Amino acid sequence: MSISAQATNRTTGEPVPYPAGAEKLRAMSALRLHLPTVPEALASLLRTVVIALFVLAFILQPFLIPSESMERTLLVGDFLLVNKQIFAPAGHAGSFARWLLPYRNVERGDIVVFHHPNPPLLIKRVLGIPGDHIRMLDGRVEVNGAALDEPYAAFEPAGTNPFRDNFPARVYSDPNINPDWWREMQALTQNGELVVPAGMYFVLGDNRNHSEDSRFWGLVPRRAIIARPLVIYFSLRRPSTTDVQPAPDDRLGHESALSTRLAGFARWKRIFRVVH
Repeated sequence: MSISAQATNRTTGEPVPYPAGAEKLRAMSALRLHLPTVPEALASLLRTVVIALFVLAFILQPFLIPSESMERTLLVGDFLLVNKQIFAPAGHAGSFARWLLPYRNVERGDIVVFHHPNPPLLIKRVLGIPGDHIRMLDGRVEVNGAALDEPYAAFEPAGTNPFRDNFPARVYSDPNINPDWWREMQALTQNGELVVPAGMYFVLGDNRNHSEDSRFWGLVPRRAIIARPLVIYFSLRRPSTTDVQPAPDDRLGHESALSTRLAGFARWKRIFRVVH
């Protein structure tokens, strides 16, 4: 027995077409009933994997912040997605990637990820670009004779360190200074200011009193800069060794409650925060 695709007129026996609305409803029902076959599902999964690998290989990469040197901008336990395309040479990842995340030069104020001998990757803020004259007085940065407005800088309590707070120094007073950098720094200093040479960048941590940076080990070559942070996609609550202000405790002794443990292991308000 076959099923007719059309209704019939009971008087004349002639077929009567479905109204347009009914045809649309039948088509939508057929679409809802269609389930992907195994090959279709595998093909869809493969496309997703290929796109994810492309993004991770050429555009984005996850990183975890392990230290306090960039507080309060970046906290210990923050998970970042960084843009590997923005500072890449032209043509590095194809026209599509470059259209999605265009290339530009490194600018003063950028937070950058770069190769470093130990550890192999560091994240700091660029405060001096080629040609800049850098000086620090009592921890405050001056560039080309003008004091920088630095709302991101933190000055958590620390012991006195004339070399750290007044840069460039004329006296070798800190055992953490790289000796090779000390000699190079003397050659680059003019009238009490460090002159950043071509192709090099001066970087500092935002946690100014608790960061080993260009003051201690030198300038960053342009070729070593590989990425810029985009967003914090997750943040685990981790203690800071430089924070003298403990977090307020208003849990009223309910530490064992499941809701408290779930709320307390992560910094939920930092998730999806854009990094500046």
